[in-house]
Amino acid sequence: MAKYVDGFVIPIPKKNLEDYKKMAKVGGKVWREHGALDYKECIGEDLEPDMGHTGGTSFSKMSKMKDGETIVFAYIVYKSRKHRDQVNAKVMKDPRMNDPKWHTMMPFSPKRMAYGGFEVIVDA
Repeated sequence: MAKYVDGFVIPIPKKNLEDYKKMAKVGGKVWREHGALDYKECIGEDLEPDMGHTGGTSFSKMSKMKDGETIVFAYIVYKSRKHRDQVNAKVMKDPRMNDPKWHTMMPFSPKRMAYGGFEVIVDA
């Protein structure tokens, strides 16, 4: 079965991690209740890996991570892009996602968040 993934890379001040975890737990519950197959929020642990001869770059460099910040890598899995669109429409109408407190206490800068939708090509 084909799958679809929304992926996020979010630089976040370390001092805001507890608030972010609270928000992410609500998000995970809401997305799963509305049909997402999986929901993961992951905190950076090895953000300056030795890239060896590949010449690649780290998430911290790519996101221009500042002192006192870390990176959250998150993803949500769906059956398809159509399923993603259906789930997200329900999520955006859910009152838990429209709680004004999230807008006043946003623990990261949404302008620095990277986001994209991806079709799964290998599911080993």
